Amino acid sequence: MKVLVVGGGGREHAVCKKLKESRLVTELLCAPGNAGIAQAARCVPGVKATDVEAIVKLAKDEKVDFVCVTPDDPLALGCVDELEKEGIAAFGPSAYAAQMESSKIFSKNLMKKYGIPTAESETFDDMDAALAYLDTKSAPIVIKADGLALGKGVIVAQTMDEAKEAVIDMMQGGRFGKSGARVLIEECMFGREVTVLCFCDGKTIVPMRASQDHKRVFDHDQGPNTGGMGAFAPSPLYTPEIAERTMNEILVPTLNAMHAEGFIFKGVLYVGLMLTEKGPKVVEYNARFGDPETQAVLPLLDSDLMEIMVAVRNQTLGDLSIRWKDASAACIVLASGGYPGKYEGGKAITGVDEAEKAGATVYHAGTKIADDQLVTAGGRVLGVTALGETLRAAVDSAYAAARKIHFDGVHMRSDIGSKDC
Repeated sequence: MKVLVVGGGGREHAVCKKLKESRLVTELLCAPGNAGIAQAARCVPGVKATDVEAIVKLAKDEKVDFVCVTPDDPLALGCVDELEKEGIAAFGPSAYAAQMESSKIFSKNLMKKYGIPTAESETFDDMDAALAYLDTKSAPIVIKADGLALGKGVIVAQTMDEAKEAVIDMMQGGRFGKSGARVLIEECMFGREVTVLCFCDGKTIVPMRASQDHKRVFDHDQGPNTGGMGAFAPSPLYTPEIAERTMNEILVPTLNAMHAEGFIFKGVLYVGLMLTEKGPKVVEYNARFGDPETQAVLPLLDSDLMEIMVAVRNQTLGDLSIRWKDASAACIVLASGGYPGKYEGGKAITGVDEAEKAGATVYHAGTKIADDQLVTAGGRVLGVTALGETLRAAVDSAYAAARKIHFDGVHMRSDIGSKDC
């Protein structure tokens, strides 16, 4: 099969590397791709992931057999819908089903209606009403932009002044554009967070290895929220008992709720969980592979990813037996200095080969080639993943490899997985 992967970050690099192993894949393309992905696939840098028309044209011109749409934006824009209209098989949910991520209010209403455990909340499209509601509540409290916001549209306000500032910033200041025109105000849940990525074909839902990511930019969960500074899998918090409760109380009810509402979700359903005193509750849904969770989860997959994607698209997932390696994986993100705020690109990167010789896999998130030199081209630059028999071994190996990589201003957290090793 000739396969096209849509996207150009670390998640897409992980997907491409895993698809490259498939016996079904004869040729692999990626649009737009990046410097690392170019080692696994033929990149088409002139085609943006969000340009649905250009993606469809590329797939037709290249006579592609199958397209994997991985980022949230093209899914929300209906990329899978348009590909399928042209008779091109695609992996990922329809635009309607992708509202599970693209509208927090859509997914929250679904959870409320069908009794899926989650935080209590109210939604607002009027700023004054939202501010008046806050006067009846106390901190900490969570403010969420309704739409997509690059993983940064959630504010956990520690004071009511901070909460009101967040509402004004989103609804009046336009911080997240149209995504912040409506807001969700939630109670603050307490506990540890775990992510469960699931293959879902609309009839069957199959959890992958549970993972934990680290969203704050600095050690000890300090500093601003980012897209993720590292991840590891499997999560020791996700015990067999928690897994069973999650399947019975959240995953199957979510699948049934989508059926009852008349839409089919085919792709990867990301379920963010808070492990509260009362059991697991949903923090959020995403409609695709997480980033950087994918860089820790997919290396543990011992089955053919292309075979799984085809089964998801054809709704035959229930016929497969998906295998996983008996190991742990840890991913350390190397970011540009200043991220998630202002940062400079174009910094020369050295040491990637040395890190890989040390046994790690280096996933490229924000890189490019300039004057024959690998340079930075994003906030999150690289993800260094290592496997080990234990979580401690995986973390130690990942850090040992990550320290071999250098670029001006490089920043990484030093405590990925430290609470759970």
